[in-house]
Amino acid sequence: MNEKVQYLDLPAQIRPLRKEIDAAIARNLDACSFCLGPDVVQFEKDFAKFCGAEHCVAFNSGTSALHIALMLLNVGPGDEVISTPHTFVATSWAISYVNAKPVYVDIDDATFNLDPKLIEKAITPRTKVIMPVHLYGHPFDLDPILAIAKKHNLAVVEDSAQAHGAKYKGKTIGTFGAISCFSFYPGKNLGAAGEGGALVTNNPEFAKRARSLREHGSSVRYYHDEVGFNYRMEGIQGAVLGVKLPHLNSWTAGRQRVAKRYAELLKDTPLQLPTQASWAESVWHLYVVRHPKRDELKKHLEANGVGCALHYPLPLHLQKCYANLGYAAGAFPVSERAARECLSLPIYPELTDAHIQRVATVIKDFFAK
Repeated sequence: MNEKVQYLDLPAQIRPLRKEIDAAIARNLDACSFCLGPDVVQFEKDFAKFCGAEHCVAFNSGTSALHIALMLLNVGPGDEVISTPHTFVATSWAISYVNAKPVYVDIDDATFNLDPKLIEKAITPRTKVIMPVHLYGHPFDLDPILAIAKKHNLAVVEDSAQAHGAKYKGKTIGTFGAISCFSFYPGKNLGAAGEGGALVTNNPEFAKRARSLREHGSSVRYYHDEVGFNYRMEGIQGAVLGVKLPHLNSWTAGRQRVAKRYAELLKDTPLQLPTQASWAESVWHLYVVRHPKRDELKKHLEANGVGCALHYPLPLHLQKCYANLGYAAGAFPVSERAARECLSLPIYPELTDAHIQRVATVIKDFFAK
């Protein structure tokens, strides 16, 4: 009987680290450092160094980090933020949280990232920030976007939630824009034991204000400089992330191995396979293939014990929550086609070659019918 291939296998990642993780959590519990604390402070230092940034501020989620990033840039009512309709909704939530307007731009067909050639058409006198996403672990094309931002005096926020350690022209992403935001949701390449997020920046004033905003707008307890939030990272999450971070590069290498093997095994199928731009080093958070018969293929894979997922089945401009923006079907055809055709295959460092071959075999069987 063929072994099932899980879409994601977090226990396989945790098992080799279990004793170290348990010890880190025990130390945190003994110290009663439940909210922020020394484990979070140490992780902030280590993650800033990993990204090549001067400052890292940890939060309770990547969504919170994005929200605070826009506050630091003084985005508010009447302002517009250019972003992508093909991503997780948290990117747009942050724009809505500051009462600004999301303005969408379609994606590049090859990388699924914001298409730089379309950005200038979307800029108005109200535009304040460009906030692209390094989607699926592949960097967006930074140079042209940064040039457009400079030309129009706009800030760039990198949504790096899926791209820990990805590289653009040899440099780790995270310090190209004014601020970069990361998620440590458990399924991410670097995942906490629950929710977590961070922003990194080279601006000391941004870092100082971000630390205050995440703690009720306070830098001295019970004295509040502005309306803030309870966005603190839990100490236990800092402890767990501190154990995991030293393994991230080897896990990335494992994901790259899986992606390369998929490319070899699936190159002669009718699938449109993901590509890696010449200037990019993807960390392969997701391995997303495309085909017009995506839904039938998904059912076939699941019926044969292969896990898969959809990222993302409905673009943001067509979501009910953003009906007020006035976008209609057909507004962003590349994103809409991606939503109809994209299918995420299993990809994680612990995936064996036998598992990868099993996935490929089931896919080939589908097209042989």
